[in-house]
Amino acid sequence: MNAPGKKIAVVTGAGSGIGRSVALALAAAGWSVAVAGRRPQPLEDTAEAAGAGADMLCVRADVSDPHEVDALFGAVRERYGRLDLLFNNAGTFGPGGVPLEDITYEAWRSVVDVNLTGSFLCAQAAFRLMKAQDPQGGRIINNGSISAHVPRPNSIAYTATKHAMTGLTKSLSLDGRPYRIACGQIDIGNAATEMTERMQSGILQANGQLAAEPVMDAADVARTVVHMAELPLEANVQFATVMATAMPYIGRG
Repeated sequence: MNAPGKKIAVVTGAGSGIGRSVALALAAAGWSVAVAGRRPQPLEDTAEAAGAGADMLCVRADVSDPHEVDALFGAVRERYGRLDLLFNNAGTFGPGGVPLEDITYEAWRSVVDVNLTGSFLCAQAAFRLMKAQDPQGGRIINNGSISAHVPRPNSIAYTATKHAMTGLTKSLSLDGRPYRIACGQIDIGNAATEMTERMQSGILQANGQLAAEPVMDAADVARTVVHMAELPLEANVQFATVMATAMPYIGRG
């Protein structure tokens, strides 16, 4: 069981990038963190980076598989007895640079299964645990994207799932009200991760040209997530946009 007063978080996609940065920031702020992802070794690397004093539970889980999601939240319940935060972060961009007419059904499904279905399954499992626990309640923070507002060229699967994430966030916020379950969304633009390496070398723009784009440190995103997470349940950041200041978002396209 968890030490009295210590808050419990689940972070999906925690083996790299934003997920790892958020897991480390939560651990540094005193949270117990269950880190989940499809590959065990990157999760262990995240736990090692947190240091010997951190309380991290590594759980291999594919968020698109309902049985593995159930096992993840079952492990959290068994280890800690409750859940205070889900950071719904696992996601994939899918095939980059593929024109809409050439996207295969399998490629489309792989993005939808992780980004949308996986986020729903994790939110549902967290909701059930938060509703049933005593004291009741908790917080879900969904990782949206700048693409929840505006698309990039050749990104229809990713963009569609991130627009859907906004609907997921709003429905969770509404359905969670009677149970003290708050839900917010952080829309991130150009955090420096493995997924965004191509931003710095040149990425297709709406005018058909390639251009390098500014990026920001993923730790800046993590600090924002921790702020959202540590608000009392009577307060909620419904939507936050954190982006590289000079990236082409305002005025994009």
